[in-house]
Amino acid sequence: MSFDHKGTSKVSAALLFLKQAFNGTETDYTTISIRRAVLMLAIPMMLEMSMESVFALVDLYFVGHLKESSFAIQTVGLTESVLTVMYSIAIGMSMAATAVVARRIGEKNPEGAAHAGAQALLIATAVTVLLSVAGMFYAKEILLLMGASEPAAEHGKQFTAIMMGSSISIMLLFLINGIFRGAGNAAIAMKSLWIANICNIILCPVFINGWGGIPAFGLTGAAMATATGRTIGVLYQLYHLFRGKGTFRMRAAHFKLDLPVIRSMVKIAVPGIFQFVIASCSWIVLARLVAVTGGDEGSAGYQTALRLMMFFMLPAWGMSNAASTLVGQNLGANAPDRAEASVMTTVKYNVLFMLLVSAVFFLLANWLVSFFTTEQHVQSIAQTAMYTMACGFVFYGVGMVMINAFNGSGDTWTPTWVNLFGFWLFQIPLAYLLAVYVGLNERGVFIAIPVAEAAITVVSFILFKRGRWKLKKV
Repeated sequence: MSFDHKGTSKVSAALLFLKQAFNGTETDYTTISIRRAVLMLAIPMMLEMSMESVFALVDLYFVGHLKESSFAIQTVGLTESVLTVMYSIAIGMSMAATAVVARRIGEKNPEGAAHAGAQALLIATAVTVLLSVAGMFYAKEILLLMGASEPAAEHGKQFTAIMMGSSISIMLLFLINGIFRGAGNAAIAMKSLWIANICNIILCPVFINGWGGIPAFGLTGAAMATATGRTIGVLYQLYHLFRGKGTFRMRAAHFKLDLPVIRSMVKIAVPGIFQFVIASCSWIVLARLVAVTGGDEGSAGYQTALRLMMFFMLPAWGMSNAASTLVGQNLGANAPDRAEASVMTTVKYNVLFMLLVSAVFFLLANWLVSFFTTEQHVQSIAQTAMYTMACGFVFYGVGMVMINAFNGSGDTWTPTWVNLFGFWLFQIPLAYLLAVYVGLNERGVFIAIPVAEAAITVVSFILFKRGRWKLKKV
């Protein structure tokens, strides 16, 4: 009987823990056990990032069954590649917001945290509006620049225009979630992505294929559904940002222009933006190299594999976000050793997760690819890409945590320099060498990806262990 009682108690405790993680119960992450802190933040953060990756997969699934699906798949993939620049700005701003908000929360200053978050929103909105307008007017030119053929660019220009035009929703979704993560409320960030994705999943077949008097918009309908879903998710965020029940709430007074705070945020955000622009522009160059050496089918296969990879990688990124929050809050509480221990605990969990993902890719690549495209040659290229990139998944898992640890401390320059050398001075030249000079075509690009990621991870880990990030003031 005692065994049954103990077993029941463990199950009850686990269910209570999950309930607290999903509900976003206010917790002081600087005092509870490190393992509990990591898991309470990581579980909703992993689910949040899983939902972000679902956007592209849902679009990919529905457009992959349209007529001229290779054009449609290529358009979705190339547009997502360009949008990574917007994601980079959003992530850079959200990193700054997470670092400063987490530091203020660790100092037990929720008013300062809300004020910093509001200033980040002001900066991000101004920048995004300008980029959105430019993207709408030059949609076709963007696709051509990315290596799409003239027919493919003409076919997909409306999709790209809508996606670029709705960039403000992308920006706010990332940034506000970064604010909530810094405050330790990862559950709200997770739920906003759930809502946005449910709307996208419902609206995608309706807008693409038509239903109940709504005309069929085809590929353009996928962009309409995604933009609408993200906007609804942002409205949910704003409600909790201004009307939430916790101690962290924004008010109109927090949006009064504060130049010293803005300068502080920009000082952290700019290298953070460069950090991800460097990485995302590298992915854009690789996508174009694949399109040039592998043609439309090679590009479609690569984009299919990339979307699948991101679907499984983003939960790992979500787990690594826990390190960012815990580093910021523990440094704010003057506990740098606890901050480092939190990072290493997160590394262990992320490595286990990425080992599981590697197994999935090696065992189920054929089935996963066939779910998104029926074209045999596209399937073959996508499988080759998946097998090759999966060889570096464990390195990806460690590297993500290292990057987020630096960023959570406010040291956004270190990973920026690592990305610059790792991607632009190593990955791109290696990909070009293998694809063009060795003659491996798109396979050369696939090989360069895990090799470069492994090198970046090793360098990042060495720099992390030196510990200079512990001295960063924000």
